[in-house]
Amino acid sequence: MSQLLPSALTDAIEEIGRLPGVGTRTAERYAYFLLRADKHITDKLASAVTKLHSGVKSCPMTFALIDADEEVSELYSDPSRDKTTIAVVEEPLDIVALERTGQFHGTYHVLGGAISPIDGIGPEQLHIPELIDRIKKDDVKEVIIATNASVEGESTAIFLQRHIIDAGIDIKITRLARGIPVGVDLEYASQITLTHALDGRRAF
Repeated sequence: MSQLLPSALTDAIEEIGRLPGVGTRTAERYAYFLLRADKHITDKLASAVTKLHSGVKSCPMTFALIDADEEVSELYSDPSRDKTTIAVVEEPLDIVALERTGQFHGTYHVLGGAISPIDGIGPEQLHIPELIDRIKKDDVKEVIIATNASVEGESTAIFLQRHIIDAGIDIKITRLARGIPVGVDLEYASQITLTHALDGRRAF
């Protein structure tokens, strides 16, 4: 029996279906949309995806995502940002969520995930030593632990608190407070919810 669709289309469906949260039916709709769209749309999409790895890198200070030709994140180098306050997040997109509130004027530190033994992620896989170095280097006064409201996020928050204390660093450690439902990732929380969480952060 011959295949029902051209191989180029089935290849596109298969690759799109590899994206998280995209099932077979959704992948089929996306691929068919791209097939029917003007060629310049697919060319622009292909070009943008091709440039992802060469055009993006991690900031060596904050581990936020930056352009490949930048040295450090503007959210760190900007003199108007308060380097004595660090919001510690799990992933780079969490920074975007917090920045949209317009309420935070400190700097950020991306851990690169959360402690999750079931996924084989331990503290040694996260950017925790670099955080300790930054706290000392920038004379940080407050660390806001803004990990997600999940089991992994809470475990990571507790580990960070203990690690900072064990390092002999005496600073204010706070945690995002009310407004973040358990199980909701930071990047999906609303701006109003995050604003309340920042305003109501509590001692940790």
